[in-house]
Amino acid sequence: MFRNREIRKFAVVFAAIAITFAAVGFVIQPAAGILVFASAAAFGTVFYVFTKARYQSIAQLSEQIDLVLHNADHLFIGEASEGELSILQSEITKMTLRIREQNDALKREKKHLSESMADIAHQLRTPLTSVNLILSLLENNADEKERKAMIRETKELFVQMDWLLTSLLKLSRLDAGIVVFQREKIDVHTLISSAVHPFLISMELHNIALQMDVPKGMFIQGDDRWLSEAIQNIFKNCMESAGDDGKITIACEDNPLFTEIMIHDSGAGFAKEDLPCLFDRFYRGKRAGATGYGIGLALCKTIIARQGGTITAKNHPQGGAVFTIRFAK
Repeated sequence: MFRNREIRKFAVVFAAIAITFAAVGFVIQPAAGILVFASAAAFGTVFYVFTKARYQSIAQLSEQIDLVLHNADHLFIGEASEGELSILQSEITKMTLRIREQNDALKREKKHLSESMADIAHQLRTPLTSVNLILSLLENNADEKERKAMIRETKELFVQMDWLLTSLLKLSRLDAGIVVFQREKIDVHTLISSAVHPFLISMELHNIALQMDVPKGMFIQGDDRWLSEAIQNIFKNCMESAGDDGKITIACEDNPLFTEIMIHDSGAGFAKEDLPCLFDRFYRGKRAGATGYGIGLALCKTIIARQGGTITAKNHPQGGAVFTIRFAK
């Protein structure tokens, strides 16, 4: 911090120089010496006042910076009347606000990470508890038929946990930015056909009808493997919603502005309160008996958004839910 003694040093040095010049001038010409001395005294006074005010402004700025460094809630830095200091204070204020924003963002990320870890632990605890219960029942159950049913149920639970962990790993890789999406020309008909193919047997077992209106010759830019994963997550959600004897319709539209993919199921649709949160991680819906882990749609949105697309979901006027994916031209 600047002190008054620095200002006094400048004043003393300046006064000594002024007195020297005045003395020399007085010896040569008394009137000129008096004039020089008077002018020097006036200039020295102005210089002292100006320098003192400037140093005080710098000292105040230094105090403000010290407050910012030691108090995260302090953001105000007063305005200076001088041009250079005003610009400096303005830049420091911008820097302070930017640091505050980054600090708040880090706090939010830390909170989100903590909540996500708690959700993951909860999601894994449920199937693990069921597995432990089934294993304890297997030890005391001699009926072969029941034992096979329990073993089959245990396998299904392990499949669910494997899918959960795999999806969480994919989400973490996407969040970390280590996934590099390929930019290639993709035929939409081929993309949807390959994405739906793994579900055909299951659809036949549950008597779910599939209607596809996807013309050939429609193309989008993106990563075929990751986009197929996104569509599979949507299709899986639609199958669960449609249920036995249901129907799923896939339609595509291509225009000069965008390419659109619509997937519509014949299920019960979404509750109104669920619509704003459908793509939030670990959101499972308000309706009783809601299944799933709340990861598939979140993963789907992240994949599509990272490749320049958008996805929305709403209730269809004729019943059921409809997902709409768009890729701008």
